[in-house]
Amino acid sequence: MAIPANPLALTAERKLDERRQHALCRYYAAAGAGGLAVGVHTTQFQIRDPKIGLFHPVLELASEEISSADAKGDVPLVRVTGICGNTTQAVGEAQMARELGYQAGLLS
Repeated sequence: MAIPANPLALTAERKLDERRQHALCRYYAAAGAGGLAVGVHTTQFQIRDPKIGLFHPVLELASEEISSADAKGDVPLVRVTGICGNTTQAVGEAQMARELGYQAGLLS
């Protein structure tokens, strides 16, 4: 199965474009992806910065779309997220991801 890395949809002002982010998730599910890998691009490490504050919202948004796709499909999608940082940060990210229904973490 293919589990694509979900790109980050931003507005021209570099803010999260929720409408397009939802659409990207729906696109991959409709295209037959076996799951989504969210927050795994090295270019997305900055979304974890508390000043930016996008890591949880991006993971939550994708999780909602995956749940919606799961309800419509025969086979549930696999949920993968990126996990990075020092031990405290990585454990916190893993716990948050688990609470949002993610099944695997890609460690950096």
